[in-house]
Amino acid sequence: MTIDQMLDNARAQLNRIYAFELPQALARGAILVDIRPQAQRVREGALPGALVIERNVLEWRLDPTSSARLALATDHDVEWIVACSEGYTSSLAAFALQQLGLHRATDLVGGFHALKAAGLLHIGIRAPHFAREVDSLASL
Repeated sequence: MTIDQMLDNARAQLNRIYAFELPQALARGAILVDIRPQAQRVREGALPGALVIERNVLEWRLDPTSSARLALATDHDVEWIVACSEGYTSSLAAFALQQLGLHRATDLVGGFHALKAAGLLHIGIRAPHFAREVDSLASL
C-alpha cells in the first residue's frame, strides 16, 4: 500500500468538514483540534479557540478510556474536528481516532490554510467549549 492509498482509504471513512461548515459544527458542540507541531504553529500562526494537541499524543488525550485523556474527552460521542496545515496529516489522525471508537472524529479539508483563506481563523473563539474555558479561567 502507498501513502496515497492509505490517505484515500482514511478519507473514505470520514465525513470531512469544509471551512465554510466549521462555524455550524462548532455551534453544535464540535471541538476543533490543532495537531500541527509547535514549530509549524509558530511559522504559520495560531488557530485561536482550537485545542492544541500535537499529533504524537493525540490518541492518548482524546480516548475517553485513557488515563492520559483530557477532561473534554468525556465519551466516544464527542465530535472532534482535526486540523493540520493542509489537511493531509489530519485525515490520517482522524481515521486513527475513529479506529479507537471515536466515531464522530473527522478532519478539516485544507486545514489551517483553508481557514485562513476563508477568513475564519478566529471562528474557534466562538465555540461553546472555548467560552466555557474562558469563563472558568476568568472566575479564578
